Amino acid sequence: MRTLTYYVAASVDGFIAAADGSFDALMLDGDHMAMIFSEYPDTIPAQGREALGLLDVPNPNFDTILMGRATYQVPGGLPSPYPHLRQYVVSSTLTGTPDDVEVVSGDVLGKVRELKAEDGLGIWLCGGGKLAAALLPEIDELVLKVNPVVLGRGIPLFDGGFPAARFTLEGTRVFESGVAVMTYRNSAA
Repeated sequence: MRTLTYYVAASVDGFIAAADGSFDALMLDGDHMAMIFSEYPDTIPAQGREALGLLDVPNPNFDTILMGRATYQVPGGLPSPYPHLRQYVVSSTLTGTPDDVEVVSGDVLGKVRELKAEDGLGIWLCGGGKLAAALLPEIDELVLKVNPVVLGRGIPLFDGGFPAARFTLEGTRVFESGVAVMTYRNSAA
């Protein structure tokens, strides 16, 4: 069975983006980036993969990405940001996506369970906070890139009401940039 991994950058106060949806306060440079390029090249959008010479690098972790509408439609975003992955966008209003981007407008938990039952690599939950809250029962792993910045307000890591869920810390790496990458496994999984 495939796993659903919420792999996301966050501030130390638990926000994945500023209130306006921007995430430029989160660090996109520093020594932690070498780890991302080598261990998570599948999470780099097409433009970045091309610039970094990673177009032919096989996906080590994920073959599918799931994202909310706001994550998919970030300002300056691409109509097909991750063509090297099967792309799903959760939205009840979005229309007109490219053929390689499927819109999920109904039962997202059912869709995730269907995807998890398939053969293949993992499923990357890219964002956002409302989608993560809705999918919390199905999240098998959290990989949090905690940035040394306090945003004060914004889009929370999990946005919405849900029952408590316990995760077990499996690993921590701290980089000179101040970014800490923490990996947690769902205790109920």
